[in-house]
Amino acid sequence: MGLFDSVVGALSGAQSGGGNSLMNVVMQLINDPQNGGLGGLLKTFEQGGLGDVVKSWVASGQNLPISADQLQAVLGSGKLQEIAAQLGISPEQASTSLAEMLPKVVDHLTPNGQLPEGGNLLAEGMDLLKKSGLFA
Repeated sequence: MGLFDSVVGALSGAQSGGGNSLMNVVMQLINDPQNGGLGGLLKTFEQGGLGDVVKSWVASGQNLPISADQLQAVLGSGKLQEIAAQLGISPEQASTSLAEMLPKVVDHLTPNGQLPEGGNLLAEGMDLLKKSGLFA
């Protein structure tokens, strides 16, 4: 079992109890109105030089990977430290786990190759991911 699987396994139990699971943190990041929601988050990655990577997550087809270092460069060490503190893990574990989960979540939130319009992305994302089996 890899690091990502270990972290997700350890944190997934908090999801149903309303705790700070990795999935909850990812959905908060995607749904953050200060960043402009999913569109704003993707724009941040584009401005960080990762436009082709995030476009692959939205488009149908293979998702290009993102490294923990690339994620840290775009989000910043302060944001990753904040996320790590929420999860009770190291910033390195947080960036590695986010690098694994974020492309999958964005991919599932954009099944038609388009950003969703309106609605509650947090609820929609959790429903989509439960139905897809990615995160039960």
